[in-house]
Amino acid sequence: MINEFIEKKLKEAKYKILKNGSYFAEIPSIKGVWADSHNLEDCRKELKEVLEDWLLLNVRDRNRIPGFSLT
Repeated sequence: MINEFIEKKLKEAKYKILKNGSYFAEIPSIKGVWADSHNLEDCRKELKEVLEDWLLLNVRDRNRIPGFSLT
């Protein structure tokens, strides 16, 4: 269930190449979940880690997460 949520949200990610040549990614439906790196692969990896941390913190704090349920 956690992996399914993460994979679904990663499919929503938007990527940009910045003027300095680095990559920026965000998940528009989740405020504050973004990443940047010098190459696309590292940017994707960092975005996934940020999303996982965001999800675990919200589960820990028992915040409601639209589209996710532990039951």
